[in-house]
Amino acid sequence: MMGAVRRPTEKVRTGAVAMTRSEATARSNVNVALVKYWGKRDPELNLPATGSISITLDGLSIDARVAFAATDEDRFEIDEAPAAGEERTRLARFVDLLRQESGRREPVSVVTRSHVPRGVGLASSAAAFAALAVAGSQAAGLHLDPPALSALARRGSGSAARSIFGGFVEWHRGERADGADSIAEPLLDATAWSDVRVVVAVTTTAPKSVSSRDGMARAAASPLYPAWVAGAEADLAEARAAIRARDLEALGQLAEHSALKMHAIGLAARPPLLYWRGATVDCIHRVWALRADGVPAWITIDAGPQVKALCTANDAPRVAEALGAVPGVVRVITCAPGIGAEVVA
Repeated sequence: MMGAVRRPTEKVRTGAVAMTRSEATARSNVNVALVKYWGKRDPELNLPATGSISITLDGLSIDARVAFAATDEDRFEIDEAPAAGEERTRLARFVDLLRQESGRREPVSVVTRSHVPRGVGLASSAAAFAALAVAGSQAAGLHLDPPALSALARRGSGSAARSIFGGFVEWHRGERADGADSIAEPLLDATAWSDVRVVVAVTTTAPKSVSSRDGMARAAASPLYPAWVAGAEADLAEARAAIRARDLEALGQLAEHSALKMHAIGLAARPPLLYWRGATVDCIHRVWALRADGVPAWITIDAGPQVKALCTANDAPRVAEALGAVPGVVRVITCAPGIGAEVVA
């Protein structure tokens, strides 16, 4: 697609460099996949094995400031502490990509501030790299359209491709080897189905023992994985239809089914992959009990122990109260559909 970000060794054909702009700050919300992304066809370019559909969540965000020529050497800071380990490596790679695409060579300062727990299964990396794509391209003088921003964000974290947009979003698997067609696009903006809520039950704030990246690699060897890939297109088509019809029951049933399939893949892997905690299972049963009592709510769980319940705005207080009463739940957050990534300074 025109404007898409290409491999670092290739010359960008769209987007002019404006050297006068050297600093920008952007904010992006997390997203939760309703039809899950799990597995890659190209790990280097973060190209997914299947497409996915998500909802961007209001109130769980990350701010990112990128400044060229602000320091004598590259500087990476996360929540007022120097970035270290794998987090620093990923930020450095992303900065190198910005340099390659823009032609700029100055040292870069990257500062992020989190308004969501990091590394616990709440898609913080999606919000971080979407914000970095918007701020970094702006600071570097790259004039990228939304599809190109989505492709750039994807290079930092696959699901970040979706957080460029608000509301309901589809990320396409794509077919091209260079990833130019593996981009996200909005299906329904945040105001078009404003009655939807996602109630998040945080069962722990401890970091995950297995990252999403490593978990995907392990799950790809699961005997259940081929069936997951084979069923993806049918799930995507069903989700699109439910979103177009504003059919929460159909979408909720599919989201729950997709999440349970994803985690079943990990359970069947060798060694097994289990992100859940006891409180995770108890939250699932609590939502199912609510549904049996006539409260329409459905669960979804990403690569982590946190449970998200899809419901209406009217039912959200009752769902939040029920999940908050589960032993082991440390926090409950209710989110409306959120907007996409944007420049804030």
